[in-house]
Amino acid sequence: MKKKILIVEDNEDSLEILGLRVTAIGYQVIKARNSKEAIAFAEAEGPDLIFMDMELPDADGIKTTATLKQNPKTSHIPVVALTAWMCELWREKALKVGIVSYLLKPVSPQTLKQTIEKFTNGSPSPADNRPLEFSSPYWIGN
Repeated sequence: MKKKILIVEDNEDSLEILGLRVTAIGYQVIKARNSKEAIAFAEAEGPDLIFMDMELPDADGIKTTATLKQNPKTSHIPVVALTAWMCELWREKALKVGIVSYLLKPVSPQTLKQTIEKFTNGSPSPADNRPLEFSSPYWIGN
């Protein structure tokens, strides 16, 4: 059975492109366009990984991830942030709520595949006392 990836993204074009890329590398895609859908689909579908946009129309990705991490049905699912930029304040907030990594948009197909494979095959998490990983040379901060 294919592993499931939940993509939470409010921009239709970004959601479609990312969904096509994830499908092309062999994973099942679940699409959510806001926080409410993300929480409902995560509970109902039990994805193996969640890509979480940080700017959603109804709640930001930090708050949505915090809600997922407080729910016993979804707390174990690794969450990778999707963002157009990242700063130290967001990094600290992300660590506190349990986000394990982040990808800078637009995401290359190779980086996407590597990230999915890493976090769906016994991934590290902040609970392992490992630092939040960043995949971009455009990181703002240390």
